[in-house]
Amino acid sequence: MSWARDAVAAIRKIVLIEDRMETLTAQVKTLAESYTDIDRRLVRIEAKFELIEKMGAARRRELPAKSQRQKDSRKSE
Repeated sequence: MSWARDAVAAIRKIVLIEDRMETLTAQVKTLAESYTDIDRRLVRIEAKFELIEKMGAARRRELPAKSQRQKDSRKSE
């Protein structure tokens, strides 16, 4: 009868391992969905920063031209 007890113990272990694998699979699936959501948000934030940088660079290019015009108008006065 010890072989029967060993067989039942082995089957129990297999069932427990299978249950743990299902739990881990569900957790990994949830983590993957969270990762996708965070990745999407990060891309949006990066795009906003790039837009802000481009707008800032355009303004920086405009300022020296305007200040040069002001200098020219002051000289002519």
